[in-house]
Amino acid sequence: MRALLFNPTIPRFAATRLSAAFSRRALWGRLSPLQYTRVPDPPLPAPDWVRVATRLGGICGSDLSMLHLHTSMVTSAYTSFPFVPGHESVGVIAEVGAEVTDLEVGQRVTVEPVLPCATRGIDPPCANCAAGNYNLCLRFTEGRISPGLLIGYCRDTGGSWGENFVAHRSQVFPLPDQVSDGAALLVEPLAVAVHPLLRHRPAEGSTVLVVGGGVVGQCAVAAIRALQLPVRVVALVKYPFQAEMARRLGADVALQLGRGDAHYDAIAELTGGTLRRPLLGKRVLIGGCDLTLECVGSSRSVEDALRLTRPGGKVVLLGLAAALRGVDWGPVWLTELTLTGSYVYGVETWDGRRRRTVEIVLEWMAAGRVDLAPLLTHLYPLDAYPQAFTTAMGKARTSAFKVAFQFG
Repeated sequence: MRALLFNPTIPRFAATRLSAAFSRRALWGRLSPLQYTRVPDPPLPAPDWVRVATRLGGICGSDLSMLHLHTSMVTSAYTSFPFVPGHESVGVIAEVGAEVTDLEVGQRVTVEPVLPCATRGIDPPCANCAAGNYNLCLRFTEGRISPGLLIGYCRDTGGSWGENFVAHRSQVFPLPDQVSDGAALLVEPLAVAVHPLLRHRPAEGSTVLVVGGGVVGQCAVAAIRALQLPVRVVALVKYPFQAEMARRLGADVALQLGRGDAHYDAIAELTGGTLRRPLLGKRVLIGGCDLTLECVGSSRSVEDALRLTRPGGKVVLLGLAAALRGVDWGPVWLTELTLTGSYVYGVETWDGRRRRTVEIVLEWMAAGRVDLAPLLTHLYPLDAYPQAFTTAMGKARTSAFKVAFQFG
């Protein structure tokens, strides 16, 4: 099959790091770890797996970090190489294993990509999987498949940047007729945003700051409104088109980043806080937002999240922050912030029941409670991957949100 294959050998890693300083195209060029090629179809690892023919394969912010070779090195301990990237998917079942009785060839599906105990044939499951926190599985490197946190980061499964991939039947969700392919591609990032909001529900009347106007930030705004949380939502974004979308999805206020800390004035006014200037660096806000969802992962966005959250407030990192330079962590201890991370999704309590995050999101989409189809802005065939990556990395010029590969 045709696919993009990621194989970060030391020579390719070094060559790309060096040449990317002069040209972004080096990130997917002849010497880069990512190559457009033909690879064998991945076999079904066990009889309770299925093959999915890809229709749409999304390009996520974490994928762009991978191309830039900026992703956390910690995750490489959970990864097997080489792999076909792509963990956001819409497809059609092309083959079912002998033990799969509830799925049929031809069904339109989306796939939850996490590879915990259930997918690895590990029984009994680890303590985290048994509790519904399979995003925190203790066995991501064990079992009948190679190490990998997700489909798209495991050499045995393939990914949605290829013509087909394999998935355990527990990962596969048939799509309701009311949910278009474009909307279904946003199921995974919306679940990423819903998960921390259900685990860290803001109190009534709170001010929630969403830092970042990309897909996850927009999904966070949409998730707050879909959850019908009685809070004020402030979106802090980089570009005007992101501010417009945030307001469309339900933000009460959408602010653009200013030079330095110029945007701090608006947050101070909104929250009744006061600003003080230190000897060096950005101003200090005394006061601030009650809950901040950081959806970028950069040094600037993390520092803003820490400085714009009130004393005793909470900051949740969704942006896959890795090795950050220049972040002053003083606000964490000085104002006793609760700082926590959030990784993908799991089993949540919703409407008095325990349900998987992806199930909740699909139900909302089918009922018309949330519509994220407008976030899918650009489609490319797989062989146009240079244009796809250029579009995804050039938001100021392209006004892109979700960029995806289209097959067939």
